[in-house]
Amino acid sequence: MIPVTSLPHLNALLNSASAVLLLFGYYFIRQRNVAAHRRCMLAALGTSGLFLISYLVYHFSVGSVRFQGTGWIRPVYFAVLVSHTVLATAIVPLVLLTVVRALRERFDKHRAIARWTLPLWLYVSATGVAVYWMLYQMGFQPS
Repeated sequence: MIPVTSLPHLNALLNSASAVLLLFGYYFIRQRNVAAHRRCMLAALGTSGLFLISYLVYHFSVGSVRFQGTGWIRPVYFAVLVSHTVLATAIVPLVLLTVVRALRERFDKHRAIARWTLPLWLYVSATGVAVYWMLYQMGFQPS
């Protein structure tokens, strides 16, 4: 069993893995390697799903964690956090729609929405890691 206090670290790892899988998935589709693209994208979906479960378990157990930083980093943190949170909410249905279109072999519609989904999903994954880093690794003690 993973201790609840370790979940933020797991969440950052899952977000990082998701971002790497998304980049490889993009690379593979540009190489016209559809099978490798599909595997990477489904693995990214799985890691993002595991992240969401872990995130919810952590925050239901711990509640919210206050950012303790001061000075110039504070508005940077909140700007990243707000953009991350808004887009994280929007990305869930967008990812699901993109995946459903691919699985139904509606590749024209899949491609059209994937042009938006991929960069937004990458942004959410990367900013999730940035939020983790600023909240837990910059030497501030969250309360």
